[in-house]
Amino acid sequence: MSIARERHWTTDLVTALCQQLYALARREEEAAANLASRTPYWASLPPSVEAHRVAARLLRDDADRLEFESRPWGVPI
Repeated sequence: MSIARERHWTTDLVTALCQQLYALARREEEAAANLASRTPYWASLPPSVEAHRVAARLLRDDADRLEFESRPWGVPI
């Protein structure tokens, strides 16, 4: 589904959704950093650190894709 073709979502809605996705990504990065900071330097990081980082990346990817697909064709980024 392309947001640009559907035309059901307003620009304000897309902007608000993207802002929420980016905020969730920041929270995931903060959770990863918090867990990593509590791990001694000689120990391996817990798998949850990488899980939070992956979640943050996927949230940012979704927000980026949503922003891109909501642009009118030909509008530069």
